[in-house]
Amino acid sequence: MKTLIGGAIAVLLGVVGLAVWFTEFLMIITGCIPVVLLLAGGFALYLGFDELKDSWKNDEGADASAD
Repeated sequence: MKTLIGGAIAVLLGVVGLAVWFTEFLMIITGCIPVVLLLAGGFALYLGFDELKDSWKNDEGADASAD
């Protein structure tokens, strides 16, 4: 029950804070978008390169077993 009351108070304070500081909230979101895009793009490049390396290893293993 304490968690429910604490959560309700946190939501209420969050809504009030968002209403009061909405322009500052938008500035923070605007500043975070490029950073998130850079990190997500770098992570996608890493995963794509890792998958490409795995496919190269599988191709080499298939060629060796075919001989």
